[in-house]
Amino acid sequence: MICSFIDLNMALHLTLENIHKLYQIDSSTKMEGIVVLRQTNSPDIEIGPKSRLFDGLLLGFLIRGTMKVQLHFLEYEIQAGDIAVLQPQLMIDTQSLSSDAEIVTIGLSLDFMAGFPMMRELVMNDRVRWNPIISPSEEEIVLQQELIVLLEHFYQKKESRKKTEMLQYLVATMMSMITEKYTVLADKSGVTKNRTHELIDEFYVLISKYAQQERSVGFYADKLHLTPQYLSTFLKEHTGKSVLQWVDQIVVLHAKTLLQSTSLSIKEISSELNFGDTSQFCRSFKRVVGVSPRNYRNAK
Repeated sequence: MICSFIDLNMALHLTLENIHKLYQIDSSTKMEGIVVLRQTNSPDIEIGPKSRLFDGLLLGFLIRGTMKVQLHFLEYEIQAGDIAVLQPQLMIDTQSLSSDAEIVTIGLSLDFMAGFPMMRELVMNDRVRWNPIISPSEEEIVLQQELIVLLEHFYQKKESRKKTEMLQYLVATMMSMITEKYTVLADKSGVTKNRTHELIDEFYVLISKYAQQERSVGFYADKLHLTPQYLSTFLKEHTGKSVLQWVDQIVVLHAKTLLQSTSLSIKEISSELNFGDTSQFCRSFKRVVGVSPRNYRNAK
């Protein structure tokens, strides 16, 4: 059975937890922050244009067959060997797929990626957002499919002290191959953005640059020559998050990276992220994550 980048009859808002529940993944292989699924199509499954959002990064590898999807208002024809790189909160509409389609989907939580700046950059990369489908060369396809098999084997192996770390480095290798592909790709020709796409694009550029320094709706609205109310309503409608929710997500992602990959104190991280004081940073972090920065670091 295939559900095309983990979709079909799932809820609009996808999380790793409801993916695990839907597919009844063996608890012995269930990992915090990552899911790896290989699926093949079945003629008794009706695939409709269901809209979904995933609160993490999805990598879709079409091993065989073809499919048509709409990603964030643009339609794409995907061929065997193609890779779909789907950033958080990207709208995914499956239009159709061939009867012989086979897909490997890797779902990654933001927490899983937090310790790797290169992964974090891929999440917010403007080129990736508007060019989510890449077509590797035959040689690259062979290498990537070998790496996928290796990832699957490590994902399915029994739990061990180093299993998460090993998976992170294997995923980082895959991300490096994907990132390298993007560096040599020119902007796709023939892709027309309407004003909706342009606004979302411009907002993403702004928060990727200013989120650590500027956290007011007014700042981003002024930059985009919009009213704060219009910008918040627009983003909520088209991305599922308000201005402040997106800013909080980016700032917290930076904070998690610093907590996991540096020995900076909570006070130093607070200063690095331009909070007025440590208590303000701790309150903001706990509001988004549910635990204090100290407890988050200790839990890792």
